[in-house]
Amino acid sequence: MRSNPAGKPCWSTLGRILSSDAAVELAAWAASFEPSAEDLALARRALVDTVAVAVAGRFEPVVEIARSEDEATRWAAAAHALDYDDLHLPSTAHLSAVCVPAALSVGGGELAYLAGAGVMARLGTALGWDHYSRGWHATCTAGAPAAAVAAGIAIGLDADGLARAIALAVPAAGGLQRAFGTMAKPLQVGFAVSAGVRAARLAAAGATADLGAVDQWLALLGGDLARVDESPLAVPGGLAIKLYPCCYALQRPMAALASLEADPGAIRAIRVRTPAASLQPLNRHSPKTGLEGKFSLEYGLAAALLDRPPGFASFSDGCVSRPAARRLMELVEVEAAPGGEGLLDGLFEAEVVTGEGSRHLELKLPPGAPDRPPTAAELEAKLRDCCGNLSDEVSALGWREAPSFLRRSLA
Repeated sequence: MRSNPAGKPCWSTLGRILSSDAAVELAAWAASFEPSAEDLALARRALVDTVAVAVAGRFEPVVEIARSEDEATRWAAAAHALDYDDLHLPSTAHLSAVCVPAALSVGGGELAYLAGAGVMARLGTALGWDHYSRGWHATCTAGAPAAAVAAGIAIGLDADGLARAIALAVPAAGGLQRAFGTMAKPLQVGFAVSAGVRAARLAAAGATADLGAVDQWLALLGGDLARVDESPLAVPGGLAIKLYPCCYALQRPMAALASLEADPGAIRAIRVRTPAASLQPLNRHSPKTGLEGKFSLEYGLAAALLDRPPGFASFSDGCVSRPAARRLMELVEVEAAPGGEGLLDGLFEAEVVTGEGSRHLELKLPPGAPDRPPTAAELEAKLRDCCGNLSDEVSALGWREAPSFLRRSLA
C-alpha cells in the first residue's frame, strides 16, 4: 500500500486494487485517521445540526412509528424525517444523519463520526453519480458500511475488526429513491444505521466475513475507488447545510425565487431551465402531502413565492393543498437541459411572467453550499427554528452529553 508523506493510505492506490482489498484499505484509513482542526470544526457543526433537525422532527409521525425500534434506527429516522440534514455533494449522500446516530448510539464521539463520515464520503464518491441517477439512495448504499465504521471506532475495533464490520454491513447496503416523499425514506436511513451498528457489534464478538464481498459489491454497483479525492480531510468537498426543510435539489430553485418580489396572484407563467441532473430526486410532480412536497420542484417554487421565508409550515399537508399553491404549480414549465452529474451542476434559470412583464432569475450556488457556506446568523436562525427554547442547550451539547439529550427529547 502506497502512503502519503504523513503515512496515511493514499486513495489513488484504491482504484488499482479494487479487485482485492477495498475493505482492508478503507478500514486501515479509518483506524489510522487523525483529525485536523478543520475536521473537528466540521464534526462540531455536524453534531449540532443533526441533533437540531432530529429535535425538529421528533413529532413527525414516522418517528412515533419507529418508537419501538432500537436507538440507532430512531435517532437516524428523526434526523432525516424532515429532510433538513446536511449533504455531501460529491457522493450525494446524507453523511451526518447516518454517522452521528451511529456514533452516538454506542457512546462514540467526534473521531468515530469523522471516520465513519470519511468512509461514507469515499464509498459514495466511488459509487458515483451514475449510481444515484439510476435510482439508488446513496445515503443507504454507502451508509450501512459507514455506520459500521463509526460504531466500530466507538467500540474500539482495530483495522481487522473494522474490515470485517464493513463486510458484514454490505448485505444491508441498499435503498431506493422510489421511497422519496414517503416515510420509507427516513426509515431506510435508520435501517442502514442499525445494520452498521449491528455489524460492528458482531465483528467485536468475533464474527468472520469474506472481505472480498466488499469488492464484489462495489463491482456489481459499478463503483470505482479511483474516483476518490486524495484529500487528507475526513470529508473531501465539505458538507452542504440546508436552509429549507426539504430535498437538497430544491434549495437552489427556492433560493432563486425567494428573492423575487412579486404578487403571487399576478403570476401567469413560471418557465424553468436547469440541468437534468439537478432534477433527479424531484419525483413528485403533483404532491398531495407535505412529505411529497419536499420532493416536488413545482411545489417548492410555489412555496418560495407564497411563504417568506419558506419554513416548516410550508411543508405541511394543508399548505401543499392550498389553492394558491395548486394554481402556481400548474403554471410551472420545466426544460431539463441534457446531462449533468450533480445536484448543483450548471445554472438554475427561471422566467417569471406577470401582467407587467417578465423577470429572469438565475442562481449557481444556494446559501449553505460548501462554496457558499451559511453565515453565523443563518445557522443560528436554523437552530432556533428547529429547537425553540432548547436551542441554547443544543448549541452547547458535546458528544458525551448528546445521547442522553436525544433520549430525553425523543422519548
